[in-house]
Amino acid sequence: MAQVLEFKLPDLGEGLTEAEIVRWLVEVGDVVAIDQPVVEVETAKAMVEVPCPYGGVVTARFGEEGTELPVGAPLLTVAVGAPEGSSGSGEDSGSAPESSGGSGNVLVGYGTGAPAARRRRIRPDRLDRPVTEAPVSAAPVVKAPVLEAPVVKVLVADASVSEGPVPVVSPLVRRLARQNDIDLRRLAGSGPDGLILRADVDRAIRTAEETATATARAPQVQAQAPAPVQAPAVAVAAAPNGVAAAVDAERIPLRGVRGAVADKLSRSRTEIPDATCWVDADATELMAVRAAMNAATGPSTGPKVSVLALLARICTAALARFPELNSTVDTEAREIVRLSGVHLGFAAQTERGLVVPVVRDAHARNAESIGAEIARLTELARTGKLSPAQLTGGTFTLNNYGVFGVDGSTPIINHPEAAMLGVGRIMPKPWVHQGELAVRQVVQLSLTFDHRVCDGGTAGGFLRYVADCVEQPAVLLRTL
Repeated sequence: MAQVLEFKLPDLGEGLTEAEIVRWLVEVGDVVAIDQPVVEVETAKAMVEVPCPYGGVVTARFGEEGTELPVGAPLLTVAVGAPEGSSGSGEDSGSAPESSGGSGNVLVGYGTGAPAARRRRIRPDRLDRPVTEAPVSAAPVVKAPVLEAPVVKVLVADASVSEGPVPVVSPLVRRLARQNDIDLRRLAGSGPDGLILRADVDRAIRTAEETATATARAPQVQAQAPAPVQAPAVAVAAAPNGVAAAVDAERIPLRGVRGAVADKLSRSRTEIPDATCWVDADATELMAVRAAMNAATGPSTGPKVSVLALLARICTAALARFPELNSTVDTEAREIVRLSGVHLGFAAQTERGLVVPVVRDAHARNAESIGAEIARLTELARTGKLSPAQLTGGTFTLNNYGVFGVDGSTPIINHPEAAMLGVGRIMPKPWVHQGELAVRQVVQLSLTFDHRVCDGGTAGGFLRYVADCVEQPAVLLRTL
C-alpha cells in the first residue's frame, strides 16, 4: 500500500525565513525521483531550485506561482510506496518510505547522485486504489493547513500569555511588530517549534487593520438613520480620497530581492553613523596602463583586464595599509572586529534588482584573477543563478555607479561592513597637469565609512592612497 508524504519548504540557509514560488517544475500526477527539482523559488538573496527528498507520484501542490511561503509550510505531497500490482503487505509498504524513500537533502547539488527520472503524467484513474483510500491520503493530508492554520493561530488567548522568551529569531520581525504595536507574546508562530515568522506578523497586522476598519465603519452605518442629512456629507468627503487611493495608486510588495535590499539599507541607515569624503583623481595614466596591458602580445598575455578589476586591486592594497576599514562592529559586545581577509563585494544591477556578489579572498588575488572572478559572478548575476553563499560574507564593497553616467554619489554602506568605495564615470575634463591646463581623464572617488571604526584621518588616508594609485599606477608596484 502506498503512503502519501508531505514535503515542506526546507530551511534554505543564510537566515532566510520565507521564499516566493517562481515556477513549478512538476504537475499533479507527475512521477518524480529522489532529489529531483520540483519547484523554483526566489528568496531574498537568490533563485533556488528545491529538490524533493521523496520519489513517487505528485498528488497535490500547495501555492500558486507568486505565492510567498514561510519555511516549514507544505509544498507538495507525494505518494510513495508499492507500484500498481504490488503484492506486498500494508505494513511493508508503509515502512519502506521511512528507510529508503527520501534522501533528506535540501538544495540542488547535494543529492544522492541518482539520475532524475523522466517526467510522465499518470491519469488519476490509473493510480492504485489503496493510494486514494489510505488514511494518510485522505482529505486532511491533501488539505494541509497551509491556509487554514495561520488564520486559526494568529492570536492566542489572554490566558496563554506568559512571561519568558518570545520565539523570534529575526530582528526584522521584532522591529516590524514593534512599529505596528503587535504583541509578539500573543502570536502563535507557524515556523518550526512555534518560531514566529515575518508572515505571522504580517497576518496579524492585516487582521488588526481589518478589525479597525470594521470598527470605524460601524458608527457611520448607525449614524445614517438618525442623521440622514449629515451622512452624505461624510460620504462625499471620504469617497474621493478612498477612490483615488484605490484606483490611481499602485502598491508593490517589498519582497524578494527588493525587500531584502530595503531591509538592509534601512538597517544600515539606522545603525551605522556614516560619513562620506570624496576626491577627484586624474585617471589618464591608469587608462593608459590598462590599454598597454590589454594590447600586450606574446606567451605571457592573458585575458583583458577591466577598469573595475584594477580598482578592486587598488582597494585590496589600500585595505592592507588601512585595515580599520576592513572590519565590522559587534554592537552587543561593543567591539570592533578587524577581519584578516578581504572578501570584496561589487554592486551589480540586474533585472531582479541590485545584488552584491562577493569575490572571496580578494587580498590574495592579482588584477587578472580578480577580473576573471568578477566576470564569472556578473554572468551568474545576470542569469539569476547566484547562490546565497555568493551574495554574503563581504567585508568591503566597491560600487561603480559611473556605468549609469553619473559623476558622484554618497553610497549607503552594505551592512554589516564598515566602508564602501564609490567610483563615478571617467570622462575628459580640464585639468592642470604639470603646470599646464590640459584635457585629462578625470574620475570622482567617494568613500563612505562607519565613523565608529575610524576617524576622518584614516578614511582620508585610505581615499588619498586610492587616488594616488589611480593617478600613478606605479605606486602599486611597491605592494606587488
